[in-house]
Amino acid sequence: MLEILSKIMGAFGASIIVPVVILIIALFLHVKPKRAFQSALNAGIGLIGFNMLIGAYTPIVTPVVNRMVEHTGVNLRILDTGWQATSVVAYSTEVGMIFLGLGLLLQFVLFAVKFTNIFMPSDLWNNYSFMLWGSMLFLVTDNMILAIGLMVLGNLYTLLFSEVIAKRWATYYGYPGTTISAPHDVVQVPYGLLMDWILTKLGADKVQWNPTSVQQRIGFLGEPTTLGFILGIILGVAGNYMRLDELKAWGEIMMVGVSTAAIMAIFPKIAGVFASAFTSITDASKKSAKSSGKDRQWYLAINDAAGYGEPATLISGLLMIPIILVLAIFLPGNETLPMVDLIAIPYIIQPIVAISRGNIFKTLISGLILLVMNLYLITAVAPIFTNVAQSVGVSIPPGALMIASFVVLGNYFLGTLFLIFLTQNPLWIGLSILVYVILFFIIKKHKETIINYMEHEPAILKNEGDSGYSHS
Repeated sequence: MLEILSKIMGAFGASIIVPVVILIIALFLHVKPKRAFQSALNAGIGLIGFNMLIGAYTPIVTPVVNRMVEHTGVNLRILDTGWQATSVVAYSTEVGMIFLGLGLLLQFVLFAVKFTNIFMPSDLWNNYSFMLWGSMLFLVTDNMILAIGLMVLGNLYTLLFSEVIAKRWATYYGYPGTTISAPHDVVQVPYGLLMDWILTKLGADKVQWNPTSVQQRIGFLGEPTTLGFILGIILGVAGNYMRLDELKAWGEIMMVGVSTAAIMAIFPKIAGVFASAFTSITDASKKSAKSSGKDRQWYLAINDAAGYGEPATLISGLLMIPIILVLAIFLPGNETLPMVDLIAIPYIIQPIVAISRGNIFKTLISGLILLVMNLYLITAVAPIFTNVAQSVGVSIPPGALMIASFVVLGNYFLGTLFLIFLTQNPLWIGLSILVYVILFFIIKKHKETIINYMEHEPAILKNEGDSGYSHS
């Protein structure tokens, strides 16, 4: 059954599975079949559109980023080969396949009994993050129970953080009734809240770097498409500065510039189609809650590609690429060279962007500190991952001593849980469970206060709607 489930996921992918889930939920909520089908189709169109756009953009930017890395002339021991290698490990182990079924069951039951208001099974693919850490732990310790315990606890933490960010993400990115639940994204929530509070106290809100304020200050140069073009040109030059005397280099520079502008122009249109998919479910759930007298607000987990091209998110992510590359070279004790996953930074910073309401200045500070933590965590766990990856047939690129994924293996939260479980010390493992229990009760008790902080704090309200994506 698990093999069949894995084959179904591999054959159809999120772009088909999510629309099917939406269709089933819409029909269950008594949405008329015609409208339910159109909602599901719009979701599929949106996801396919996101994937096509990002899929076309990545091959254009990646060679520039790779050349930027090569020009540094630095050979660090751990090479970032991208998230793909981590998914191979996750789906190549017995314990990973067990959690594929167990995780689906756990997430559905927790939602059904109202333990959580996040319907996580709709983003089933991203369970590979849990499966990765569990697979690594199992192949090192040969302890199935311990590995499953790690994945379940990681899932529980993720659901808790998803509840906190759900409304803020849905409002900022403009997808009503939805949120993200990818473990490599939502674990940024407690960190993002803490950093936002600190930066706000330090007066960072006085620096209004967001798409709207920039456009107001510098006119047409601040429009998202123009900003994208300028940023793409800068990125292109940084990746070609050793061959600026070649016509081919300038062709690549211009291509990156126009392609980044295209993302800024096209992404909002696709986002509009995708957002329309959830209107019927939102309306139907409100009617259902009203008629039953039970007011339950819930959120459908969707793929994090939905927020990738939002202006503040993409701009912040691209600005971080050259900065974190330089930091990786000079940080003492770091052995990780970020490379393939650099273009994936806009995925993992979405909670930080949403919490800061698109303030690029605050996002850059919080995001870069987060990425530095990624570097050091990878330096600690890459030897284990490399051995595990080789054992399941992943090849090591020539010149690399170890491999990693900058955005997935650099997950500071799940990585810390992994290191705790790796000790096999009942005291430390028990403490990590106790922390979850304490956090659970604190968040459940004060969730409205936390959400109100993110939604209504005066200092942050100035930036509301800056992304241009907020439809709710």
